[in-house]
Amino acid sequence: MNKQKIQNKRINESYLKINHPSGLTVLLYPMKGYSSSYALFGTKYGSIDRVFKTDKDDDFVTVPDGIAHYLEHKLFESEDGDAFTLYASTGASANAFTSFDRTAYLFSCTDNFERSLEILLSFVQEPYFTKETVEKEQGIIGQEIRMYDDDPGWRVLFNCLGSLYHNHPIKTDIAGTVESIAKIDKDLLYRCYNTFYNLNNMVLAVAGNFDPEVALAIVERTCKKSEPITIERGHYEEPGEIVREKTSINLEVSLPQFCIGYKLPPLAGLEMLKADAECELLNDILVGESSPLYREFYDSGLISGGDIGSEIMNGNGYFAVLFEGESREPDKVCSMLKAEIDRLGKEGISKEAFELAKKSLYGRTIRQFNNVEAVASNLMAAHFSDTDIYDRIEVVAAITYEDIVNRLASYDNTRSALSVVNPVE
Repeated sequence: MNKQKIQNKRINESYLKINHPSGLTVLLYPMKGYSSSYALFGTKYGSIDRVFKTDKDDDFVTVPDGIAHYLEHKLFESEDGDAFTLYASTGASANAFTSFDRTAYLFSCTDNFERSLEILLSFVQEPYFTKETVEKEQGIIGQEIRMYDDDPGWRVLFNCLGSLYHNHPIKTDIAGTVESIAKIDKDLLYRCYNTFYNLNNMVLAVAGNFDPEVALAIVERTCKKSEPITIERGHYEEPGEIVREKTSINLEVSLPQFCIGYKLPPLAGLEMLKADAECELLNDILVGESSPLYREFYDSGLISGGDIGSEIMNGNGYFAVLFEGESREPDKVCSMLKAEIDRLGKEGISKEAFELAKKSLYGRTIRQFNNVEAVASNLMAAHFSDTDIYDRIEVVAAITYEDIVNRLASYDNTRSALSVVNPVE
C-alpha cells in the first residue's frame, strides 16, 4: 500500500494520500477541533460521458442521456431495502449527486463514523438492478425531470448552455429526458456500472473528525481488488462559435430571470485550474460588490437585490463563464455587462481593483480549509482534474495583473449568449 503525506507550508496543513491495492485512491484529511466528519465516495463519471469504450471493448457504445443520474438513484437500492434505512440507524445525513463529470455518494456525521463509512463503501459496491425495479424508477425520475422542466433556475441555465454549445453534451439536462430514460434497461446500467464504478476510476475523500487508521481499516475489509481498466471517452467536435445570441421562454416567475454565458476554449489540469481562478478573480472585478458596474446596478435598481451572481463551469471539452440574476430588463443588463468588458479592454483594469480582488480571492481560498464539507469536496474535485487540493492556493498566490488582462481578452462578446425566463403574460 503506497501511502503519502501531502503538505502545504503556506497553511501548515497536510493530508494522507493512499493508493490502495484495490485500485481505490483514498484521501484522508483529519481536522483537529472539528466535531463532524464528511465523506465522499466518487467516480469520474457524469452526464457528459454518454459515449465510451474500455480496453476490453471493440467499439464505442452510446448510452441514453441521463443514465449516470439514473444509476446514482438505483445504487441506493438493494435486495434487502435501501441505504437510507441503514443510515437512519447511525444518525448520519446521507445524499448523492450527479454532475457533468462526476457522481458522488456522501454522508456527514458527528457520531458512528465507522458504521457510516462501512455503509457508504458497501452499498456503492453492491449494485442490484432488475427489470421491475428499473422500470419503476423510470416513473420516479420522469416526475423529477418534469419538475425541472418547470424550474426557472434550471431552465435558464440549460437554455444558456444550449445557446453556447452545438455538440457537447454539457448542453443536455443531467437527468436526461422522459424519452431518453425510457431506453434505459438493467443491462445498460450494469455496463455503465462495470465501466465507471471500477475502483481504479474512483476516489474516497474524508475530512473532519475521524481516525485515519480506522478509515483505512474499513477500506481494507470492504474494498476488493478491481482489475485495472482504461476508459476512453467520446470526443465531441465543438466549434468556437456559439449557437445563438438569445433564448427566451415563459414560466411562472414574478421577475424575469437571466443567464449570460461566455464560451471559452476548454483546458485541462493545472491550466484549467489557473484559468478557473483567473475567471473568478476577473468576475469579482466585473460585477463584485466593489465594482462600478455593481454600483450602477444597485443604484438604478436594475437587478433585483442589486446582486448579480457568477459561476464557472469547466471540464472535459467545455469551459463557460456565467452571470445570473433577476431583472425587469435583462437585455439592458446584458448590454451593460458587454459594454463594461469592452471598456476595461480599452481603458485597462485598475491595479487597485486587481489587488483588492486578489486579496479577496486568496482569503476565500484559505477559508475553505476551515470547512469540512469544502475540504472533502475539493479533495475529490482536485483528484479528478489531476491536480492537488493545495495547488489552488499556489495558483491564486501567483496570479499577476498581466494574467487578468490576458484573461479579460478571452471574454469575447461575440461568443456570449443571453438566456431569459420571462413571466407568463
